Amino acid sequence: MKKVLLVEDNEMNRDMLSRRLVRRGFEVVFAVDGQQGVDLAKRERPDIILMDMSLPVINGWEATRSIKGDDATKRIPLIGLSAHAMAGDREKAIEAGCDDYDTKPVELERLIGKMEKLLGAAGS
Repeated sequence: MKKVLLVEDNEMNRDMLSRRLVRRGFEVVFAVDGQQGVDLAKRERPDIILMDMSLPVINGWEATRSIKGDDATKRIPLIGLSAHAMAGDREKAIEAGCDDYDTKPVELERLIGKMEKLLGAAGS
């Protein structure tokens, strides 16, 4: 079972997405702010991280830079998620260290496809 770290401060989004991922056979661990996401990435060593970019404490951009800047966690695939999709956000997310980027509300099939692609690449 692949472990997903879902870093999301909105309880409704977290609940909806986690239930759908569990039904797809993923184990889901949660963080509700960017700092907790960084800490859990180090402690839990998930197979993949879904990172909301608008988070309290430290935002998703900084949390991603921290995760990708740490030798212990830099190889974990990370998908940035944002409800405020603006021109240039995807490029900004990739520059911060995201391996991919998706918009909210999440279209589950598209997100699962991105996750499977990254998990397949990480396993090879």
